Amino acid sequence: MKSIVLANQKGGVGKSALATQLAHYAHSIGLRVLVIDLDHQRNTSRPLTSHSTVTTTSFSSADLLNGNAIAQGQEHRFVLVAGDDRLTGLEKQADNHNRFATNLRTFLSSRAGNFDLCVIDTNPNPDIRYASALISADYALAPVQLNQEAIEGIAGLLAHPRYGLSKIKAALNPKLHFLGILPNMVEPTPFQRRNMTLLTEKFGNRLLSDDRAGSPKYAFVPKRSAIAEAQAAGMFLPELKKTSARDACNELRPVLDTILYRMGLHLHEEANQ
Repeated sequence: MKSIVLANQKGGVGKSALATQLAHYAHSIGLRVLVIDLDHQRNTSRPLTSHSTVTTTSFSSADLLNGNAIAQGQEHRFVLVAGDDRLTGLEKQADNHNRFATNLRTFLSSRAGNFDLCVIDTNPNPDIRYASALISADYALAPVQLNQEAIEGIAGLLAHPRYGLSKIKAALNPKLHFLGILPNMVEPTPFQRRNMTLLTEKFGNRLLSDDRAGSPKYAFVPKRSAIAEAQAAGMFLPELKKTSARDACNELRPVLDTILYRMGLHLHEEANQ
């Protein structure tokens, strides 16, 4: 099983929608998918819980971190460990931080043979939930919006003195691989084009890229109302039977393919149209 954390120290960047659609897409092409929502806002849990293909565990992610995850009686191919409000209190339990991180790593190890992919959505503020995910995961991906505040925040994402990706990789998880920065909800405006240029100049070597065609091509996700509609309706994007959803699928699919390819996950079959 390969695990990926969607991480950003700023909210409102479309991280949960990307996590949801990545999980759906991976399932649609034949991968066995586990999703863990470590955000008390539950923006990944809500849309997945209502979908008929997803099985929600009897324990929450707060239970998991506390060591109270139990084995499920039946194996399923698309499973969600949902978030809950108790997640917000974990940061204050400093004496238990090491235990939380250990419990998540143990859980992932115990489920490694049951799934191909684990998608972990995190809260935007760096704390023990965020750190535990990065300590245990194989990969991290950072969706960002193309605004000055988000671009300035990338330095914290990479080099935060306690929770920065570089710090965690060096001290706690040498196998952690940063897939890159993924511009999300991109609009063709002069403002965003300028910020994309600035992002490329500052962090070009850190951007998610697809080099399968020979030369690197930076990946990005355009802003499309259909993605927000699918999230609100608890649906996989192709299930929205409208032209805007089909167009959004055609734009999003290559990005999701790039993520899975960079993780070494081979596509089992053609994605649902």
